[in-house]
Amino acid sequence: MNYYIQELERIKEICFSNQIQIDLAVNTRNYLDANFAKNIKLDVLAHLQLSSKYHLIRVFKKYHGITPRQYLINKRIKQAKVSLTSGQSVSDTCYAVGFASINSFSNLFKAKTGMSPSVYRRATFDKSKP
Repeated sequence: MNYYIQELERIKEICFSNQIQIDLAVNTRNYLDANFAKNIKLDVLAHLQLSSKYHLIRVFKKYHGITPRQYLINKRIKQAKVSLTSGQSVSDTCYAVGFASINSFSNLFKAKTGMSPSVYRRATFDKSKP
């Protein structure tokens, strides 16, 4: 092995020393991406990843900068933007992306985007028309 490969391996060990944690964070993110519209409980998510919920939160936040719950909300809001831009109604979008109530959806959407879902829909849907 030459010097550069040895140095790369040494740096990799320092920066990414725990492959199990990396796998836990990536697998959790992949599961959330694939199942964002479902009602996902932290206990179930931790059970699927064979981890405690506290360890899962800590590791996920270490590698992604936010908790799994925050990631899930961001993912749902991002998908809601796509649905609203395509002209889907606010109530249909709310339930399609996994929110349980229109009120909680509207409040979170407004907090994240600065405007209500209906205002966002009007603003972006009008722009998307030819």
